[in-house]
Amino acid sequence: MKIKNIFPLLLFLVSFSFYAQSDKIDEKREKIKAYKVSFLTTELELTSTEAEKFWPIYNAFDDKQFELRHDKMKTYLRKLDDDNINSISEKEAAVLLSQIESTDKELYLLREKYMANLKKVLSAKKILKLKKSEDDFNRKLLKQYRDKAAKN
Repeated sequence: MKIKNIFPLLLFLVSFSFYAQSDKIDEKREKIKAYKVSFLTTELELTSTEAEKFWPIYNAFDDKQFELRHDKMKTYLRKLDDDNINSISEKEAAVLLSQIESTDKELYLLREKYMANLKKVLSAKKILKLKKSEDDFNRKLLKQYRDKAAKN
C-alpha cells in the first residue's frame, strides 16, 4: 500500500478518535450533571412548587455559564499558552484582554440575573444552602477525581 492510500485512512481514524473523545466528555458531563441534580435535590429539600420553578432557572443558568466559561474562555486561554503569548503583538494582546474582560462581565451579569430570579423562587436561607451545597458537591467531585487519579 502506498502512502497516498494510507494517509486518508489515517486522517479518518484520527478524526474519529477526536469525535469519540468529544462524545465521552459530553457523556461524563451529563453523568456529573445528573449526579449534581440528585445531590442538590437531596440537600435543598425543595417543595414540589419550589422545585418546579427552581430547576428551569438553575439549568438555564448552568448551561449559559458553562457555555461562557468553556467555549469562550477556552478559546482565549488557548491563545495564552507560552508560545503564543510571547509572539502576539501588543494590539492583539489588548484585543484579547478586552474579550476576556467582556466575558467576565457577561458572567457577572448572568450571576446577578440568576440571583434575582432565585430570590423570586427561594428564601434567602435556601439560596445560601444552595451555595453551600454546590461547594460541597464540587469538593466531593474533586475528592473523587483525586482518589481515582491516586489509584492509577
